[in-house]
Parts: sequence; C-alpha cells; structure tokens
Amino acid sequence: MPTLHTYEAGPVATIGYLLVDADHGLAVAIDAPQGVTDAMLDQVRADNVRLAALLLTHTHWDHTADASTLVAATGCDVYVHAADVYRLTDPMAHTVWPLPFTIGAVMPTHVLQGGEVLRFGAMQFDVLATPGHTEGGLCFVDAAHHRVFVGDTLFAGSVGRCDLPGGDMDVLLDSIHEKLFTLTDDLIVYPGHGSATTLGTERVSNPFVQ
Repeated sequence: MPTLHTYEAGPVATIGYLLVDADHGLAVAIDAPQGVTDAMLDQVRADNVRLAALLLTHTHWDHTADASTLVAATGCDVYVHAADVYRLTDPMAHTVWPLPFTIGAVMPTHVLQGGEVLRFGAMQFDVLATPGHTEGGLCFVDAAHHRVFVGDTLFAGSVGRCDLPGGDMDVLLDSIHEKLFTLTDDLIVYPGHGSATTLGTERVSNPFVQ
C-alpha cells in the first residue's frame, strides 16, 4: 500500500500530500503549498523513489506556491483542470491580494477535464471535476485505499469559500452532492486545510450541505 505523508505549510496552513509507492519507485504529490519542497524532496530521497507527478486540486496560490520549485527539482509532470490553468501559468496576476514573495509560473503537462483515470505504479486516481471553489476544482479518488483528496471543495464541518474570483456556492454544493456524495461513506476525506474526515460524517453532519 502506498505510504501517505502529510505536510501543513505556508502562511494559511495549506496541506500538501505525498504518496510513496516504494515497490515501484514512484511518488505522487497532491498540491504544493509554500515551503513544502524541501520536506517532500527529503522524503523522496529517503525512500529512493522518483516524484512522477504533481496533481493540483485547484490553482489558488496557497496550493501552487511551490509547484515551480518541485518541477524544477524533479521534472515531475503537472496535472490540472483546464479551467484553472490560467492561474498556474500567470500566478502573480491572480493572487487577489499582494504577496510578500514571488510564485513561479508552471506550464502543465496534462490538462484534465474530469473523468480521467490516472495510474502511477500501484497508485490509481479517479478524477472528479468539482467546480465551485474555483472554476476547475478537482478531487482525486483513491478507491483502492478508501480515500479522496478534495482540496478546498469540502472540509470537516465546512466547505470551501466561494467569495473569491471563480467561486460559486451553488456550483460548489452541486459538486459535493452530485460527485462526492455519490461515493461511499467510508472514504476518508483529505482536505486542503484542517483535519481529515469521512464522507459519511460530512453527509450527515456538515451544516453547509444539509
């Protein structure tokens, strides 16, 4: 079973994930908050694996700030939804508020629409298009290991904010109900901020989706 490593980093406590499949010598990162590069590279080297891919749940700056440094260090492929590419390729023009640091631009190698199945060694992710927090939000379902990486689509007891450019609460709630809540209750939800939860817990107790 691939090993999951969790990193909370950056000025707004954003979570990046690293999955390591030591048997196949591969790793996959999900989101790249500011300051996560060194820790992920240390783990990749310790496990003697290659970072094959960076999967982006969306392209708000707090999830992509270290994307350029990860790509420069590893040459990994970058996967992002088509509707969110513009923030990735011109990040400083879309930060909403000024930042005290510069984020490097990244050209994606794989532009997604949702519905794809991504495979890396023993790891497989079903790609769900879940717009609402941004136009091109994605969730990555690792059904074999009962988990889903949701970015800022869904949180424990909350949902992603929709008051930033590209956000739409009605669209976000539709994404949660029509995409995430069609999955089984036992899936562990790994969000972009805060603690993990389960789909079953959020289905019955999250006040935003009732």
